[in-house]
Amino acid sequence: MAQQVRGVVARSKGAPVTVETIVIPDPGPHEVVVEVETCGVCHTDLHYREGGINDDFPFLLGHEAAGRVETVGSAVTKVTPGDRVVLAWRAPCGECRACERGRPHLCFDSRHQGSPMTLEDGTPLTPALGLGAFAEKTLVGEGACIKVDERADPAAAGLLGCGVMAGWGAAVNTAPVQKGDTVAVLGCGGVGDAAIAGAVYAGARQVIAVDLDDRKLEWAKGFGATHTVNAGSGDVVQALRELTGGFGPDVVIDAVGRPETYQQAFEARDLAGTVVLVGVPTPQMRLEMPLIEFFGHGGALKSSWYGDCLPTRDFPLLIELFLQGRFALDAFVSERIALDEVEEAFHRMERGEVLRSVVVL
Repeated sequence: MAQQVRGVVARSKGAPVTVETIVIPDPGPHEVVVEVETCGVCHTDLHYREGGINDDFPFLLGHEAAGRVETVGSAVTKVTPGDRVVLAWRAPCGECRACERGRPHLCFDSRHQGSPMTLEDGTPLTPALGLGAFAEKTLVGEGACIKVDERADPAAAGLLGCGVMAGWGAAVNTAPVQKGDTVAVLGCGGVGDAAIAGAVYAGARQVIAVDLDDRKLEWAKGFGATHTVNAGSGDVVQALRELTGGFGPDVVIDAVGRPETYQQAFEARDLAGTVVLVGVPTPQMRLEMPLIEFFGHGGALKSSWYGDCLPTRDFPLLIELFLQGRFALDAFVSERIALDEVEEAFHRMERGEVLRSVVVL
């Protein structure tokens, strides 16, 4: 029987979000109803609200979530009612050309739910990243449910669903950072700090945090940054070279996603070094640079989608590192809020006051 629950909805471009009654249908054969316990407030949700992803309003926002499986469809085999799960917006299909070539972390056809969630009047909702987890319950595809250790605080565990995994994976999976590398991370919000932690885990000998906000630079030290650079205090490229013996870092991770930060990353890296773009640009942004620089500088220019993660492998690994005290996953949780505080949490995020606000249901 369909259920009515509360959820956070963006009805139109730029309008404040509202908490509304939404209808959750019974799960189809490969679908799961999850009782949401926590959901992080991610910048991607703000992109949805601002129309920066697409115009398929109204959106049911939220995607960095942990919860418990409530009911499952008739063909579900991976989880059972009562399981603690973290939701993954990439759910490899196993059949697309990426999956068939052994690259499920690049799956081009993630399997999300097919049954629509709706507003009370029957208006279909577009769930953010196929999940829609700013809600008391949500309907997802079976592949989105990654079972994790019961001992992990769900407020921390749920952050693996997007920002933390994206940053950590950018360093560990995409770059990948090697033992002894020098690394710079531009932008020290949640994604950037996760990239710093990932670089430390991978064995970087030097990790340089770059941001405009001294408060964020202090936070970055807590995740393992060995040096900091305030981007407003001078030439970032020169500062990074000076800190790396005049050469530039082996790896520069752009966790901002703007043309000016990408150009800084490109120019600052060592000859034949690697640039990883994990910050999400808007569709309007453009980059203009001499093509000869791309040829002459060599190296690798990479984009990191979701930290190039494989959720079934990486989520349990990071939870285990957290439980062992080797990854400060809970340090990303700045505050715990109620469902009706998401709009104000967006503003605190924009002002740089938090790493993550987490909705607790």
